[in-house]
Amino acid sequence: MRSLPWIAALALAVIAPNAFAQPKSAHKTNPALKNPAALKEKAPEIFKAKFVTTKGTYVVEVKRAWAPLGADRFYNLVKNGFFDEIKFFRVVPGFVVQFGMHGDPAILAKWRDANIADEKVVVGNKKGFLTYAKAGPNTRSTQFFINLGENSNLDGMGFPAFGHVVQGMDVVDKLYSGYGDGPPSGSGPDQGAIAMQGNVYLNKEFPKLDSIVTATIVK
Repeated sequence: MRSLPWIAALALAVIAPNAFAQPKSAHKTNPALKNPAALKEKAPEIFKAKFVTTKGTYVVEVKRAWAPLGADRFYNLVKNGFFDEIKFFRVVPGFVVQFGMHGDPAILAKWRDANIADEKVVVGNKKGFLTYAKAGPNTRSTQFFINLGENSNLDGMGFPAFGHVVQGMDVVDKLYSGYGDGPPSGSGPDQGAIAMQGNVYLNKEFPKLDSIVTATIVK
């Protein structure tokens, strides 16, 4: 088993958020994302989120009873457009696909210390189940992974699932994985560089990565 940091939302470097210019986009970031403390809405006990990606669409069903704090944070992120136009920056076949680093460093910096407390593992890491990435105790924030295999070894490390893919797992399995794992295990995207440059870095150095077009709560 690899050491914990490779799956974690690594501590982000302190840097001026506007140090790198961002490309123009038709997407307009929701101003509410600049104030994480205000996004505290309680999620429904069960809800679904639809992710439209560059490979197709998948749907996640979240059950708040599995991890209430995690479900609430995820609900607020989806509802306020956090995931729109972000990349699946880490795809390791048979293991996980990881996402949740905003393409705008200024937004990502606002969420750097907006962590939620750990929760006990009620449901573990089976294929298709959605879980937070983290860098140690009580460091869950905006990074997530979908298990691409049976990863029960993560259960004992304190990674509780809070939802699972109920439609479109074939889409998740097809997300581009050609760049391999991130450093130091592979030559894929570096999380520190993503934190500093966002999608500017990813579009330039890793143009084949798939991305989320939009993520919405299913009514």
